[in-house]
Amino acid sequence: MSTGPFLYDDDPAPLHTGTPRSRNGLIVALLGGTVLVAVGMVLLMTLTKGSGSDQAREVAGVFTAALSQGDVETAYQLVCDDVRGQVLPEDLAAEYLQPGTPEVIGARSSEVDGAPAELVQVRWDDGGAISTTELTVVPEGGTKVCGTRTAG
Repeated sequence: MSTGPFLYDDDPAPLHTGTPRSRNGLIVALLGGTVLVAVGMVLLMTLTKGSGSDQAREVAGVFTAALSQGDVETAYQLVCDDVRGQVLPEDLAAEYLQPGTPEVIGARSSEVDGAPAELVQVRWDDGGAISTTELTVVPEGGTKVCGTRTAG
């Protein structure tokens, strides 16, 4: 305690006279609120962007429509880096384009080389002659087409 002349006759009163309060409830509430906000953001993102399957179908539809209309530039922007390293833009149609009008008819989740992927089925109708291909769509800096094969 200090001694000395004080403005008032009383000694200075101690600043903290009560028993300390626990702040554990506040900390738990803040952590719980953070978790709720994170879960809400994930749900909101799924609602606004759609599921992985929805995104894969949309990309496959845009990709095949662009190819069938001769828009190689748009289609080439939708392929993954592996395809870009192997296929030149002018050769993209030869690799992926089938005769007829494309229609995305389904998608299923899978794994390719241990990574998640969607296998999107595309039906090509060429005046009654039907062929089906399966595009491999991967999440790579966005949703990208990364391969094709003839579906059996």
